Amino acid sequence: MQNKVMLVTYPSSLGKNLKELKNVLENELENLFGGIHILPFYPSSADRGFAPLTYKRVDEVYGDFKDLKELSIKYELMYDFMINHISKESEYFKDFIKNKDKSPYYDLFIKYSDFWENDVASKDQIDMIYKRKPKEPFLEVTFNDGTKEKVWNTFDEEQIDIDIRKEVTLKFIEENLNFLCSNGASIIRADAFAYVTKKINTNCFFIEPDTWNILEYVKNILDKRGVELLPEIHEHYSIQKKIADKDYYVYDFALPMLVLYALYSSNKKPLINWLKIAPRKQYTTLDTHDGIGVVDVKDLMSEEEINFTKEALFTKGANVKKVFNTEAYNNLDIYQLNCTYYSALGDNDKAYLLSRAIQFFSPGIPQIYYVGLLAGKNDLELIERTKNGRDINRHNYSLEEIKKESQREIVKNIFKLIRFRNDYKAFDGDFTIVDNSENHILNLKWNNGEFEAVLKANLKTYDFEIKYFENGIYKKLF
Repeated sequence: MQNKVMLVTYPSSLGKNLKELKNVLENELENLFGGIHILPFYPSSADRGFAPLTYKRVDEVYGDFKDLKELSIKYELMYDFMINHISKESEYFKDFIKNKDKSPYYDLFIKYSDFWENDVASKDQIDMIYKRKPKEPFLEVTFNDGTKEKVWNTFDEEQIDIDIRKEVTLKFIEENLNFLCSNGASIIRADAFAYVTKKINTNCFFIEPDTWNILEYVKNILDKRGVELLPEIHEHYSIQKKIADKDYYVYDFALPMLVLYALYSSNKKPLINWLKIAPRKQYTTLDTHDGIGVVDVKDLMSEEEINFTKEALFTKGANVKKVFNTEAYNNLDIYQLNCTYYSALGDNDKAYLLSRAIQFFSPGIPQIYYVGLLAGKNDLELIERTKNGRDINRHNYSLEEIKKESQREIVKNIFKLIRFRNDYKAFDGDFTIVDNSENHILNLKWNNGEFEAVLKANLKTYDFEIKYFENGIYKKLF
């Protein structure tokens, strides 16, 4: 993978479709990115693309695979593969409902009756299952013959889990991955992969060795096509380190909360401790299409530090309220906080630019979410219209808005920082944390032969400087 900043965007968020996205990339965002994670562009029945009907079509609202292939000429493209589930509206599930055990897709889904002994699960067995929402992970469906059955359903009711223990499912995975590899993918992101392993009397989450077996199965398919695999999960940092130890790319989902804490408290210690042990083969994030992860920093921050950061977000952040993270806004995921990163820092340009500088100096390939790229504020109008907490960070920009936002000084500085991170050779070298006794002074450095880049930041005032070595002298970027 190129060691260059990757853009993360929906196919309809920087312009209304893939053709408009390409236009933006050729103009306002020219030469800023090595890769693009285009969030699900498939026809979908829920969760903004994460309940795919099929992987073999692009939703016609966005364009088609020709548009994606054109983008893949210049950019490494990351596609999502929802290895845990498929849409309830898919042809696979509809055929299952129509024909039941006569359906070729009967074994694709996890039936209550053939999973539990004697068709019955005890309360203790259900309570043991790792769940992100307060509901039993099953959905009762009615077949065309009038009979009923419970099928496994971890997330939204439109997202029906598939059974990786069955041959039909493995063939389904292989067929669709090969199709995506042939249609522009350089990286496949295995969404929520840790939920696919299900066994009686376990938490049905990241079961070993089953998890490694399915990842190896997927990796072998992708290796033959020269495509990289990125397993995705929000969980305890030790799981990310386990995955990294197997030589997979991982996400640094701990960084967002650690940077917020550092900037809220002027205390670098938890951040520094993490940077010392964080995997090096990873993608760094500050913001994503989901919320700011809390579960990811358990044991990297104390409970007091985590609670301080959560409370500070609601008091120091701009236009964010606790109610946005409640049932009133269809948001019961207690492991994430919904807010744009810019607004989490009080819409403060100085603090926000420093947060990006810290991210870009942290080990790994930086990803920047499209709202964060344009230093976007909380979209209160959208969240009130949809009553979906995550929509606070999912504003769709028109071409006119993008032109306007690109002229803001903070956005110009982010672009400047991105180009430096992409082009300066020190970032292909060695990372060093420069020790000093002042807890509010952060000093990070990259070295690669004659190239050296240094970030020195004051976490109290948000003042910082970036210096780099060129032609025998130090120059100042900021």
